[in-house]
Amino acid sequence: MFKKVSTVCILGFYTVFCSAQQVRPSKSSEIYRELKTLKQLPKVLYLAAHPDDENTGLLSWLINDQNVETGYLSLTRGDGGQNLLGTEQGAALGLIRTHELLEARKLDGAQQFFTRAIDFGFSKNTTDTFKQWDENSIIADVVWVIRQFRPDVIICRFPPTAAAGHGQHAASAVVAEKAFKLAGDKTAFPDQLKYVNVWQPKRVLWNTFRFGGVNTTAENQLKVTVGQYDAQLGMGYGELAGLSRSLHKSQGAGTQSVAGIRTEYFAHVTGEPAKTTLFDGVAKTWSAKGNGDIDQSLDQIISAFNFNNPDLSLPALLALRKKVMALKDAELKNDKLKSLDHIILSCAGFMGEVVSNQAEAVAGEHYNFRLNLISRAANPVVLDNVKWLSQSESFNRKLSKDSLITIQHDIQIPADAALTEPYWLAKSPTNAATFSVPNDTLVGLPEAESPLNVWVGLKIGSENFQVKLPLSFKKLDPVRGDVVEALRIVPALELKFTQPLYVVKENEDLHLSLNVKANSGKKFSNGKVNLMYNGERLGGADVSSLNGKDTTIDYVIPKTKLAAIQSSRLQLDANFIADGVTYNKKQVLIQYPHLSSLQYFTPATVTVMKGDIQAKVKKVGYIEGAGDFIPEFLRIAGIQVDVLKDEDFYGKLDETGGNGSQNKLSQYDAIVLGVRANNTEKKLGRWMPFLWSYVKTGGNLVMQYNTNQDTTVDQLGMYSFSIANKRVTEENAAVTFLNPNHKLLNFPNKITADDFKGWVQERGAYFPAQWDAAYEPLFEMHDTDEEPLKGSTLSAKYGKGNFIYTPLAFFRQLPAGNVGAARLFFNFLSAQKN
Repeated sequence: MFKKVSTVCILGFYTVFCSAQQVRPSKSSEIYRELKTLKQLPKVLYLAAHPDDENTGLLSWLINDQNVETGYLSLTRGDGGQNLLGTEQGAALGLIRTHELLEARKLDGAQQFFTRAIDFGFSKNTTDTFKQWDENSIIADVVWVIRQFRPDVIICRFPPTAAAGHGQHAASAVVAEKAFKLAGDKTAFPDQLKYVNVWQPKRVLWNTFRFGGVNTTAENQLKVTVGQYDAQLGMGYGELAGLSRSLHKSQGAGTQSVAGIRTEYFAHVTGEPAKTTLFDGVAKTWSAKGNGDIDQSLDQIISAFNFNNPDLSLPALLALRKKVMALKDAELKNDKLKSLDHIILSCAGFMGEVVSNQAEAVAGEHYNFRLNLISRAANPVVLDNVKWLSQSESFNRKLSKDSLITIQHDIQIPADAALTEPYWLAKSPTNAATFSVPNDTLVGLPEAESPLNVWVGLKIGSENFQVKLPLSFKKLDPVRGDVVEALRIVPALELKFTQPLYVVKENEDLHLSLNVKANSGKKFSNGKVNLMYNGERLGGADVSSLNGKDTTIDYVIPKTKLAAIQSSRLQLDANFIADGVTYNKKQVLIQYPHLSSLQYFTPATVTVMKGDIQAKVKKVGYIEGAGDFIPEFLRIAGIQVDVLKDEDFYGKLDETGGNGSQNKLSQYDAIVLGVRANNTEKKLGRWMPFLWSYVKTGGNLVMQYNTNQDTTVDQLGMYSFSIANKRVTEENAAVTFLNPNHKLLNFPNKITADDFKGWVQERGAYFPAQWDAAYEPLFEMHDTDEEPLKGSTLSAKYGKGNFIYTPLAFFRQLPAGNVGAARLFFNFLSAQKN
């Protein structure tokens, strides 16, 4: 680790002030809190495994009541979770959850860190977890974050035992304790010491809890009262915590904002024990570090702070800045100088942005940008100079109070500008459970800072500031108002297959289409599109000129070529070669109302499912659950899918208010309930009697997995069964067929053990624990050293029809192009056709 060369920014007389897409002043109440935080020296690092694991109530209290700088280190980005918003899984979901976590941090005020660990899904213990994660590399990442952030106290959310409830939870406690002991050791991960010094925190604590029926708190543990009302926030810290946690929308983590105080408990893990407070033995003030004059200055600034005119504090803040600049402790100086400069710019009411009307840009091309600057201070801020990407310009211009100035400038995007994408997705993972990053010093960051910036030189009083403004896109949205997002660098050409995957049966030609999107006005002449499999060209087309326009190219791959390929799951690659340059990238753009636009790139590939895949259904009704790709998959396979609504159950009302038509359920060969439909579809209680009637009269109902949280219906089946948190997490776990002759295993596809090969992440979750004798279980499976589970699929006859409950992870297997899973799922849909 840390063998690559990287550029390190050393703070000198000119202080670098970094931001998101705009530099904007904090509110007066926020400035006041920042001043009180500037006075406090301790830091806390809270550590757990996933986004939404953190105790937001405790974070809110530490930051807003104790005024202690606090960070949350999530080992993973939540890539292995589930998605209630859409169909994104894996890396795309991890990107969504990263930014949901950043939105939560904007509310509670904590900083955010990550390691390179990939969330590979549920694991049952640390042994399972460290089979996937390289323990040493994760410990190294945690040591790096400790040495950079320099916390005095580390607080774990979980213990290293089964009480953690998840192997990755327990693993977070294991690596926290080991990293604590190594962070101050010069012989541990010495390559890091090119960039940071060793740091030894004072202690590690475990924030014990009451989760469900598990109570790990005890009265002899260290206790802290949190949740107090804060008049500047207009709410208690528990209420703020509820708002923060509710921003994890993809996880359906909406949380009550609970008013009133409560007690948090802490058990000692390692280091110096805490007897009365979290910060026993920790230097809390500047005076404790021998800088009493800084304490006195801050006391005076805080006492005299004017919430209506924060700029009145500027003279004292600028004088304080000189004292901080004179500190001999370089790390403390640089750390506090960042906070102080943010306070100074906020008190000056400074806003700066560099924006374009273009959301996307291509390297090497020119775009018009607007530099908008304003100050609200009575004593003017002076615009000294501006460094555009490749040239500098001097101004020496005063920013009159509350008067916006706009400077237009043409900027050429550097020819070598990298595509805009998360740094952890720019390279393929080193293994299935660890991201590969292009520069090791990026480890820990939630995202990399923009490489394309305009630098604005300001003078406030006698002090000089360098403010970094990233190139951004700004638009007026009729619903959201001003939207400011990062300018996204895209390739001149993008390639994308018009379907996310293709299904082709044996002895069929494969018909597919490729879209070539032109992001540049450049004319591409004599271009050639190639369709490749394992380095062999299966087809392609010559394109004489795109002339800045998009085009779609259709292909037919003959069945004779397909027959020569033995694999049932093919990955086809596309590229476009023009003027000696190869283009082979596909943009993945994620847009949700609660997040900025998120972008990354993958190779222009598509999965083809090929083989003996039979389905005897033509029309399926679907009840949507959580984000689920299965309806789209069924349509790709040639099946009509209707998403069911109220009128499909009750019939449409005629002009007199009566039923003008009967319900439509009888027309469907099968009806499928999406994953977690009982947790997300609140109308399901009204619909279930109609579904039971549909089955009784000859229908086929297939229900996918549900959880026991926030349920709509108590009894899901015509005969009772109970769901438990039982699962098989080993995706290659052996599967025993309990009745190999069962029609669901033989029609229209003969299911064998081969159909369970190549599954991803897991076999399934939330298996039934008990069920009525009317149900017949189809399979037996289990994780290593565990008891066999038979609840992965239950089937029962009811009247003339059939009911199937299956918590097998089809929602993961079908997007991954698993042919065996598709054959089994089609058998379930075809149950009434035999």
